[in-house]
Amino acid sequence: MSFSPCFIVPVYNHGATVGATVAALARHDLPIYLVDDGSEANTAAVLDRLAASTAQVRLVRRTANGGKGAAVMSGMRAAHADGRSHACQVDADGQHALADIPDFLAAARANPQALICGVPQYDASVPKGRLYGRYATHVWVWIETLSFAIEDSMCGFRVYPLAPTQRLIDEVRLGRRMDFDIEVLVRLFWRGVRIVNRPTRVTYPEGGVSHFQPLRDNLRISWLHTRLFFGMLPRLPWLLARRVIRHG
Repeated sequence: MSFSPCFIVPVYNHGATVGATVAALARHDLPIYLVDDGSEANTAAVLDRLAASTAQVRLVRRTANGGKGAAVMSGMRAAHADGRSHACQVDADGQHALADIPDFLAAARANPQALICGVPQYDASVPKGRLYGRYATHVWVWIETLSFAIEDSMCGFRVYPLAPTQRLIDEVRLGRRMDFDIEVLVRLFWRGVRIVNRPTRVTYPEGGVSHFQPLRDNLRISWLHTRLFFGMLPRLPWLLARRVIRHG
């Protein structure tokens, strides 16, 4: 399989920040799939200008907002249909350290069947509620996988191998919103996809746009963990055998 990566950037009303993100990504001379997840008119106009002025941009437009997960999956479908082998997912709001992209892509090239997963290294800008809340999810993911292989399941800076990810998307109805990042990672692990973790700096820029809704999204994530836990139970013998083989 030839290594043909691309970028996927879900966009929902990030008109003020997406231009800088695209400018940084364009330096790598790879296709950039901007997924407009039903943005308002001002952001839609920004995306139209970027598509017209940046040769690498492929604009994927969703008519209504479906959530981050729905946007990422739309981008993956388009990239996979275009023959891309890997998709580097980054956020449009400037949180991710795009200087780490060469390291992530090099790791994906060296491990083409693996999922390269960012592990955030936060500075003082991180909201403390978001920081502490992540640890509950980490513990649940370790239980659901019977493994510490996934160091962080919520960071949106990743490189996906598209073939197994697209098969999963086609066969399982995954979470469409903030629960997507967690669920797709756990289910790919269940299917035998290896996880390669990479540290990356994450900042919360002043004035940045966040669509995380604490009550609604935390309830959605709690329900997700309930489903994943019970989904783990019939896989328990295989997960235990996999653990023994790996450490035996």
